[in-house]
Amino acid sequence: MALTRSRAAVRRRRWTAALGATALAVAAGGAIAAPAHAVELSTPVEYQTRCVPPPIAGIPPITGTTTAEIKVDKAAPKVGDTVTVTYTITKPAASNPVDLALPADIMTPSGKVVLGGAQTGAVTVTGPKKNPPIPGLGSFPAFSMTGTFTVTEPGSITLSPGDYNIHTSYLMELDTPCTVLNPPAPVSETVVASPVTSPNARTLQLDTASGDPGVRVTVNGAKFTPLAEVTVVGRAGGAETADRMTVTTDSEGGFAARLKVNDVATTGIVAYEGAAWDPEKGAGPAAYKVVVPAPPNSQTITAAVNAGELSMSQAGDAVELTSVDFGQGGAATGDLKTVTVKDFRGGPAGWSLTGKVTDFTGPGGAIGAGSLSWTPACTAKAGSPSTCAAGSAGPVGSGGATLASTPNGTLTGGEFTVDAQLSLDVPAFTAPGSYAGVLTLTLS
Repeated sequence: MALTRSRAAVRRRRWTAALGATALAVAAGGAIAAPAHAVELSTPVEYQTRCVPPPIAGIPPITGTTTAEIKVDKAAPKVGDTVTVTYTITKPAASNPVDLALPADIMTPSGKVVLGGAQTGAVTVTGPKKNPPIPGLGSFPAFSMTGTFTVTEPGSITLSPGDYNIHTSYLMELDTPCTVLNPPAPVSETVVASPVTSPNARTLQLDTASGDPGVRVTVNGAKFTPLAEVTVVGRAGGAETADRMTVTTDSEGGFAARLKVNDVATTGIVAYEGAAWDPEKGAGPAAYKVVVPAPPNSQTITAAVNAGELSMSQAGDAVELTSVDFGQGGAATGDLKTVTVKDFRGGPAGWSLTGKVTDFTGPGGAIGAGSLSWTPACTAKAGSPSTCAAGSAGPVGSGGATLASTPNGTLTGGEFTVDAQLSLDVPAFTAPGSYAGVLTLTLS
């Protein structure tokens, strides 16, 4: 009986040593491939780490060189985009110190990626409970951890490996923390974030839609750049006329100009910042007609065509995307509910339909707004004076993107059908559950 107890004690000591070795091993290793969509621009780096096995293992801390690599799914994001980060330990600082083989799928890693440069902070990353069997005295395999962060500042943002921890679930629940000895570790990846271009909110309004040659029309502008010089000018179709003046906006970006209109060819009035017309820094055209007096002994016969409104309607208010599998992630797809735009104003101005989306929130946190992309389509009804241009395929994001538009012209208008294919990029290990975001469409 005494011999039996002695052998049992030896066996317990061997298993304890194996547990400690396992935790330390994965603190430097594991086995899961990086996502296929990661951008291949990262640089493997080496840095010194100190891993502390659980006290029960009886193994002293181990200091050694770890090789790691960081990858991102967006190398050139915009402010507001969500970036997926993959932190991979490719070469651990230690190997299995015992001759006892360790089983598969016992290790769950977690850690931090350190941000620097234009944006500072740390990204929390986690990995799946997955590793191949590790032979006695064998090398530890690589492992990966993923997480996301939202870009808040434009400029170059650096990503460096940070501290990490290995949780083991084999006979006992144990943790092995590993720290970077001389933080920060070398930079492995850099992303260059660009600012979001705000949609043009400038507006233009006239106090009258017509007048005799030489009459002054009051032109009111709003939401221009405060204290900026603005050109107010007549338009004959797409060309500018000689009816022109400059004004300076007030502290809130507004102005009131008294433009004298002489050119009988004028069909509208525009206002813009800068040396020449730029649709991103201008407003209009607002329709205007120069009324030529009738000659003597004549009769003017008129018939009115009443202008309508610019409006839109949609076929529904809920879109159900396809589901994705936990551990796989990928694209959840669906179709935008059809939007019908009616432009019955009958003037020279085109229109723009834009959209912006919130983050998709659910039980596991949030999937960033930048993960939703669309491929727009637009069709004009037969006989419509305007042609419809679909917006560019790409991310929607919280900053917004164009779904469809029509250009300015001598006479614009018509009826248009707007659709889009939607795709939400779901990270592989997003917690199961339902995630919802709100897409807001704006017609202007």
